Amino acid sequence: MRTVSLGKTGIQLSAIVMGTWQAGRSMWADIDDAQTRQAIRAAFDAGITAFDTATVYGNGHSERIVGQALADCRHQAVIATKVFSNRLRRDQVVAACEQSLRDLGTDYIDLYQIHWPPGSFGGESVPLSEPLGAMSELLAQGKIRAIGVSNFSRDQLAEAHRICPISSLQPPYSLLWRHHEAATAAFCRENGITVLAYSPMAQGLLTGKFGPEHRFAPGDHRAKNRLFQVPLYDRVQEALARLRPVAERLGVSPGQLALAWVIAHESTCAIAGARNPEQASQNAAAGDLALDAAVMAELDHIGRTVTDHLDENPMLWNF
Repeated sequence: MRTVSLGKTGIQLSAIVMGTWQAGRSMWADIDDAQTRQAIRAAFDAGITAFDTATVYGNGHSERIVGQALADCRHQAVIATKVFSNRLRRDQVVAACEQSLRDLGTDYIDLYQIHWPPGSFGGESVPLSEPLGAMSELLAQGKIRAIGVSNFSRDQLAEAHRICPISSLQPPYSLLWRHHEAATAAFCRENGITVLAYSPMAQGLLTGKFGPEHRFAPGDHRAKNRLFQVPLYDRVQEALARLRPVAERLGVSPGQLALAWVIAHESTCAIAGARNPEQASQNAAAGDLALDAAVMAELDHIGRTVTDHLDENPMLWNF
C-alpha cells in the first residue's frame, strides 16, 4: 500500500482511506453493524491504515463502529473525523470534539475537519476564525493532530489557510466528477495540502454494478446523486461501457481502476467505503496499482465524455 503525507504534519496516510459514511446507517439501506466492523478490520488487515468518519454519520453511530473495530490497533491507525456545519461556534466545536473522542474511544483524533463551510444546510454563518480558532486550541492541547476542511471552495480554503495551517481538503473527485481540478487542485499543490478525494468511485457507479434500470431502496441518499439522474445517467452508462474493457485488459475491476486513477494524482488519497470484508479487500488492492501515462490519458478521455456535460455546480447531490 502506497502512503501519502498528510500536509506538512509527518503523518502518513494509506493511499486508500476507508470511508465510513455507510457505517452510520442513516441515509443508507441494508447496513449491518457486525458486517461493517468486519469490513473495517479487513481493510486494516489489507493495508489500509487511515479511516474517515464524521459526527453527522448516524449522529455518532459511525464513529462508535469505527472505534470498536479499531480498539485493539488504535495507535497503528489514522482516524479522521468531521464536525458538521451546525456546530461551528467555538464552544460547539470543542463539545463536538469531546463527544467524538468518547464515541471513538480514543484520547486523540489524528485529523479533525470542518465537514461543510459555515452556513451550509442551514448552519449559522459564523466567521471561519471561530471554528478554526477552536481547532487550533484543540491542536495545542494534543486532542487533535491536524486540521482539515471538506467541501470548501478555493476562496474558502485560502481564507482558512491564512487563519491556521490546513493539512487536507476533502472534495468529491472521480473520473466522473472533476470540479476539484479547476477549483482547488492548484491551491492544494502550491500550499502542501493533501487531497482526500471522496466518492472516488462515484458512490459505486464506477464499480459497474448499477445498470441502466437501477432503482435504489427507499432511504438510500444515492438516488439524489446527480450522476444517477437522467439524462446524465445515460452518458455515465456509455462511459462505463468503455471503461470495462480497459479494466479487463489490465486485469483489475472497474472500481479498482477508478481508485488507481484518483491516487495517481499528486498528494491525493481516495476515500472508499465498503459494506463487507470482500469490498474492503478489493479497495485496498488498488493502493498498489500504478497506471502509465497512456492509460491515464485513455481514462481522462473517457471521463470527459461525462464531465464535459456538467455545469459549474460542485454539489454532487440534489439535496
